[in-house]
Amino acid sequence: MSPTSSAPVALVTGAAGGLGSATIKKLSDAGWQVIAAVRTPEALSALPLGLAAVTPVVLDVTDPDSIHAAAATVAPVLADHGLDALVNNAGVIVQGPVELVPPHALRRQFEINVLGQIAVTQAFLPALRRAGGRVVNVGAVTARTAVPFFGPVAASKAALASLNDTLRLELKFLGVDVVLVEPGALETEIFHKADKAAADDGWAGETEARQRYVKALGDAQAAAAKQKATPVEKAAGTLTKAITTRRPATRYLIGQDARALSFLRILPDRFRDGLLLRTLGLSRASYPKPAESAHAR
Repeated sequence: MSPTSSAPVALVTGAAGGLGSATIKKLSDAGWQVIAAVRTPEALSALPLGLAAVTPVVLDVTDPDSIHAAAATVAPVLADHGLDALVNNAGVIVQGPVELVPPHALRRQFEINVLGQIAVTQAFLPALRRAGGRVVNVGAVTARTAVPFFGPVAASKAALASLNDTLRLELKFLGVDVVLVEPGALETEIFHKADKAAADDGWAGETEARQRYVKALGDAQAAAAKQKATPVEKAAGTLTKAITTRRPATRYLIGQDARALSFLRILPDRFRDGLLLRTLGLSRASYPKPAESAHAR
């Protein structure tokens, strides 16, 4: 990337993932210069190939030294014009019953999805102000309406949404716009990665507590498998619109499930609870006594 290029510049974190990679391609096609940030040097190989307008950089959102080094690396590119868009796309999903989520996994959820996003935003705000740019945060619709077994990610995205709204107000008169994109389920690898991470983390709690959730988790997974996820290309199109359109909306929902969950938010709590539980195939029968569910392990 040339420091003298007149093309607008976007920095996209989580660039090696499905949504990040697809968005980078669309931005490049739209004439943008893209700084593609990935967590590790090994992840560089997963970036889209053959795009001259893409500059890779290693940036671990949980590591202050890594953020500082990445900012220093791209400083010559941003020195004059600044940064037109920061896309906080990096994130993970920690899932499972709240009773059983290990403390270290819950901390990781917030370190990446909340603290890391804000640390990166703080580092690049001077460059964003110079360009009159915008911050685009990738949240999740579960921040509006939480669902069973996705409490950790829903809580982290709710915290991010709150900080997003605060930033939008604080930066309004400083020339920086702030936008929140809220996808539902996407056809990406992130959910498979979440399953693997949950297996690696294991569960907290006693054996009896774990047994209580065996059937409920199976029922919810079976119901979720029937839900239609949004293709990543379509999601990337909405994210690119949030980045490039002249006057963006404050929020963008992605997917039919996202619109449905957003609507459920306005319903009375007990009525909403019933709808969600039925949709996920959960009933009293999903929670047998430990002695009855032990054979399911």
